[in-house]
Amino acid sequence: MSYSVNKVILVGHLGNAPEQRTMTNGHAVTSFRLATSKEWRDRESGERQEHTEWHSIVCYRNTAEFVSQYIAKGRQVYIEGELRTRKFQDKSTGTDRYMTEVVADSVVPLGARPEQDGKAPAGKQGKGQQERPAEPPMDDDDLPY
Repeated sequence: MSYSVNKVILVGHLGNAPEQRTMTNGHAVTSFRLATSKEWRDRESGERQEHTEWHSIVCYRNTAEFVSQYIAKGRQVYIEGELRTRKFQDKSTGTDRYMTEVVADSVVPLGARPEQDGKAPAGKQGKGQQERPAEPPMDDDDLPY
């Protein structure tokens, strides 16, 4: 028997505000872009170098609702999911196009919540405590793939 694994783990910052939509079956779908960066010093020049990779993230149902409510642009998150490539037609040219994205099963905010207008957000945890909302399990039966 042959086994395979399709598992993605990313830690990065949201590059845009999450966009939530509703599928025809009434379930939520949220998408956003995630930036992961790598820094190093060039051995010859000693200059600092950086490379940023952008990832398209999509999440469904409870995870989608959680992300659209509690995660904002710039927030650092931990994501677990799988790679999925989908095919669609370009509306302007009518040609087939492909898009590879991460279908997130879990999105966990990292670090402190961002301050709002210099004030602590309502319901802020005490010092040393970190916000870790519970992620409800996803049911794959209703996903559109």
